[in-house]
Amino acid sequence: MTGRPRRTEGSPASGGPRAGGAAGDAGRRARPSPRERTAEATPELDRLLHALNDPVPGIRQTAAVALGLLGDGRARGSLLATLGDPDHGVRAAAVDALGALGRPESRPDLERALADDDASVRANAAGALGRIADPASVPALAARRDDPSGDVRLAVVTALGRIGDAPALAVLAPCLDDPSDRVRRAAVLALGRGADAARLATIRARLADPARRVRVAAAVVLGRHRDAVCVPELLEILVRPGTWEKPAVLVALGQIGAPASIPAVLAAAEHDASWVRVCAIHALGEMGGAAAADAARRHLGDAAWSVRGAAAIALGRVGGRDDLPRLVALLEDGHSWPRRGATYALGELGLTEAAPRLRESLADPDAEVRLAAVWSLGHLGDDGARDPLLRMLRDRLAPAEGAAPAAAPAEAGRLGTDAASRLFDATVQALGRVVHGGDPLVARALREARERLSDEELDRPALLPLPELRPGHGMPTVRDLFDGAIPAAADPDEE
Repeated sequence: MTGRPRRTEGSPASGGPRAGGAAGDAGRRARPSPRERTAEATPELDRLLHALNDPVPGIRQTAAVALGLLGDGRARGSLLATLGDPDHGVRAAAVDALGALGRPESRPDLERALADDDASVRANAAGALGRIADPASVPALAARRDDPSGDVRLAVVTALGRIGDAPALAVLAPCLDDPSDRVRRAAVLALGRGADAARLATIRARLADPARRVRVAAAVVLGRHRDAVCVPELLEILVRPGTWEKPAVLVALGQIGAPASIPAVLAAAEHDASWVRVCAIHALGEMGGAAAADAARRHLGDAAWSVRGAAAIALGRVGGRDDLPRLVALLEDGHSWPRRGATYALGELGLTEAAPRLRESLADPDAEVRLAAVWSLGHLGDDGARDPLLRMLRDRLAPAEGAAPAAAPAEAGRLGTDAASRLFDATVQALGRVVHGGDPLVARALREARERLSDEELDRPALLPLPELRPGHGMPTVRDLFDGAIPAAADPDEE
């Protein structure tokens, strides 16, 4: 998982001995204080600061890049001095590093760097101001909208989008007529972050842009805002011979859900290109209705595995109890995507009769199918899944001292990788859902698992399965998952 510290040899996930501590905090690694982190960084910081004065420009540039990655605020003064370096590569690296430090007080110097003679320095300065995201930078960024370099103009538009307040978005409108389609596309996406009726009308006009990438960006934004006014324009694009724009248009039509678009989406579900059929079926699943359900059932036998998987997921939204045998049969598909889609659908439709077969999917060779099975069994509240889920929880962490490590599929990896962390998070959530009343065994296992994690691991956003990711829902932390699961599993006599 990006941005997380690597475990040391004695960490819980490695199976090695854990560092000692207070009895109540056994196994938990204390988070270093800011003072400790600063002290640890001092030797490296000193070497990099010294390298900023090296006679070789490449070494100075590398040092500036490394200082940005190090993130130590004490480097700010030296990086500011480096903005006067005679080498443009060093200056570009220095402004980028200042952006990485994220200190608002660097804003005036970065704004001056927007006038640098070198385009790469100006582009990096705009990017750095975007990372700091101080609304006070809007006038300086707006002044560079007509920069002769397309890279600089692109960085300016992106920075204004990141700032995202009303003045920043207001100055983006002229960028929709920029000669570069990359800049126009970025302007559409940036304006879409705070689209009101007037901005939606402006973005709607971009559906006729000469560049496909701009038209696709406009369709994405309009779909996200469920702009029903644009449906005729989207349908016009959909019937054109090319296929490049069709997926984005279909997704937008599904989000908008206008009944008038259903016949065109049903026709797209029979398109020769499999990726068009996938997006059409996804859209039908969003729209709902009997026609959508029939189309999803028909495509469970599609020649393309991606279409079969999309049809199964759609059927989880628009199907019913009569689809039980169809979905159970798809659990034997030779490709993992249809198996994954059918597994999720059985849970979403609440088909508890499928629980015994879903328990078998906990041993599927594909990690995504196992993840879907964990979620579905939890969603169904299947108490028969308690013991296999407990085994999965323990397999994600170090075994007890003297015990042989449990075998786990190689691709699952250690806790801290995306695959392993997603499965771990889903298992914690599911255990809280499958227990009924007090369950001291589950409560104890969850408490022990929680104690083996560091504060950083507990405070990271949970990596939840597909059905949990709904628009408008906040993202819980791993700590929140444990807090929700342990009370459900707790023995009333212990509380």
